Amino acid sequence: MVSLLGTRDELLRLVEKAFHTRIHVRGNEIAVTGEDAAEVDRVSTLFEELVLLLEGGQTLDKSVVRQTIRMVRDDDGDQRPSEVLSEALITHRGRTIRPKTLGQKRYLDAIKANTVTFAIGPAGTGKTYLAMGAAMQALRSKQVNRLILTRPAVEAGERLGYLPGTLHEKIDPYLKPLWDALHDMMDGEELIAHVDHGTIEVAPLAFMRGRTLNDAFIVLDEAQNTTAEQMKMFLTRIGFNSRAVVTGDVSQVDLPSGKRSGLRVVGDILTGIDGVAFARLEAGDVVRHPIVQRIVEAYAVWDEAEAQSARDREGN
Repeated sequence: MVSLLGTRDELLRLVEKAFHTRIHVRGNEIAVTGEDAAEVDRVSTLFEELVLLLEGGQTLDKSVVRQTIRMVRDDDGDQRPSEVLSEALITHRGRTIRPKTLGQKRYLDAIKANTVTFAIGPAGTGKTYLAMGAAMQALRSKQVNRLILTRPAVEAGERLGYLPGTLHEKIDPYLKPLWDALHDMMDGEELIAHVDHGTIEVAPLAFMRGRTLNDAFIVLDEAQNTTAEQMKMFLTRIGFNSRAVVTGDVSQVDLPSGKRSGLRVVGDILTGIDGVAFARLEAGDVVRHPIVQRIVEAYAVWDEAEAQSARDREGN
């Protein structure tokens, strides 16, 4: 019951705040009452799902309970929270990488079922982290022979040559988020060995030109900062027995004015193509601090208001 309700009932209070019901705990029994029968059923289902998560070895915390509450509230009969939140990609040093929302679960299902998967969504939705977890799982299960992780170094643009240091020192800051994620998934010695043997490669997008990438799991991160030409170049690098995941946030494009984002264009070009999937993550899939979700939602409202104002001005 402590694992279910939390220390000093902190998890129970989350549930009480989310639903208009009365919850009574006596020993190992939980009674739920209320005037709305559907609401009572939802709370009963919630506790059943939380118990199943505990029985599956999952540790409950505020984040897990919040996501379970969200899924029970938005239930469309598709998948149960205990099925979504219990799927594990890889485990390293006791930490398991797994989907935490239904949107993330559908994203991983798309990766498994398709050759190319585009993940589009705001910051904090796990686009890159889950893609790299899936890539690591594919490498360890010998589905592929190598991982290739890449990003465009757009922010420096043509000024790259003016930065001090070697080429590696100039581009390394743009690749550091990928290295950080890799360090979360394997020990340093193992990572160094993979890099030395060429099993794992982290490089700027420009280094992909002219290559054919066979037997590889390829992740293109920050794809909103590719041009349409760069996106086409990347997608035509994919070789036999390879899979690619392209991630990005179309609300954070850093390209120079007048340049169209390849990630915005590609949806119009490739939608409906067999073997290509688009996973669209939303504010509800943010798994960072709860305030990040509220910030993302506030910016979405503001962007829509700005777009409407622009349309109104054009109409006048």
